[in-house]
Amino acid sequence: MARVVVVGAGFGGLASAARLAKLGHEVTVLEASGQLGGSLVPMEASGYRWDSAASTTLLPAVIRDLFRKSGRPVERELELVDQPIIREHHFEDGSRVQVPGGSRVAQLSAFDELAPGYGEQWCDYVSSFADDWDVLRRGYFENPWLPDEAPEEVRRLLDSREHLAKRLKRTFRDERLRLVAAQPFQFGGHQANNVPAWMGSVSYLEQTFGAWRVPGGMGLLAEALRERLLTRGVTVLLDTPGRDLVVRDGRVAAVQTPLGEIAADIVVCAIDARRLPALHPYVDRTMPAIPPVTTYLGLEGDVPDLGPEAVFHGDPTLVVRTGGVAPEGCQAWTVHARGKLVEDMLLALVRVGLDVRDNVRVRLDRTPRALVEAWGGSPEGVMWQGRNTVRHRLGPATPIPGVYAAGAHATPGAGLPFVGLSAAQVAAAVGPA
Repeated sequence: MARVVVVGAGFGGLASAARLAKLGHEVTVLEASGQLGGSLVPMEASGYRWDSAASTTLLPAVIRDLFRKSGRPVERELELVDQPIIREHHFEDGSRVQVPGGSRVAQLSAFDELAPGYGEQWCDYVSSFADDWDVLRRGYFENPWLPDEAPEEVRRLLDSREHLAKRLKRTFRDERLRLVAAQPFQFGGHQANNVPAWMGSVSYLEQTFGAWRVPGGMGLLAEALRERLLTRGVTVLLDTPGRDLVVRDGRVAAVQTPLGEIAADIVVCAIDARRLPALHPYVDRTMPAIPPVTTYLGLEGDVPDLGPEAVFHGDPTLVVRTGGVAPEGCQAWTVHARGKLVEDMLLALVRVGLDVRDNVRVRLDRTPRALVEAWGGSPEGVMWQGRNTVRHRLGPATPIPGVYAAGAHATPGAGLPFVGLSAAQVAAAVGPA
């Protein structure tokens, strides 16, 4: 039985702790804030509740596998529900397209409504990533790997010089299709000319597996994992940041905290590795991807009828998510802005045809800096700065023996599915007690 210390209690840290405890290790979780969950912890005020960051997840099998491998199946803990429309895109010329999930036929029909023939164009683009995803899934996302020891087909993809902007320009003549394909990355704070083309496989995942939500909010996922840690006997230390690693005789020996050193045979870094001085030199060429400007709105009365996620393209691009929990007769919206937001968020909404100024009962504004400080890091992970970014990131292994990395900063794709896969890789690399 190894003494495992997990630094950080976001989704990546919680998932790593649950898996490693089930494997028989003695696990302690260190969390700098006063609660578990990181960006899964909801915002709450006056009877309204909003998802702080992610409101859906792709690849529901990742969550199902986590719960199955750490104890009871997820179906006994919380509900996962398919969201038929992933998002609706509104363009500056007044046109729009709804993007269904989990169905090639539905997406073909939706894009044909934008313009005849666009459905086939879009679906041909999506299907072009099927082989890429199969290669990456088997050799990169689902199994521990080292950059210099990855299978040849994986290295060939990772070393490709083609970026997403180039692929989109070559594939689509209509800018609207390029905007739809690039939106997940633009929303995450990346520029398409810095994102490797193979990351376009996100569109393949959306079409193949759909998007899934937890009724009542993603905060329930954090609560379920907190209960799982209690069941597995994990020690949780809140308000206890991991300040640095203690390395003796060439391997990790402890984690420095305000309480003193906590001995460890294994350490899982589930925060931005740049926050631990011992790891910082290995990731000093990376930068965090910053979350968007965010406003949480508690609305009352008649408001515009929107789907669960509406994207209004422009500068700034606005993303409105409507699935928050609200009192009877009210709605909870989350509004994100990317780009040049030079006016109040409510005025920016007016400019895209959403005037809810008279409906606002609660309003919480959060800058990117405030969100990062509250979460102890960015859930958007590492900013793409070209193809070499994938080799400048740590995870699951690190150069320090006994130290592993999980979470948004240890995987190419931000979001719950990729973070969950990173935790599974760490558990596989550490192995059973």
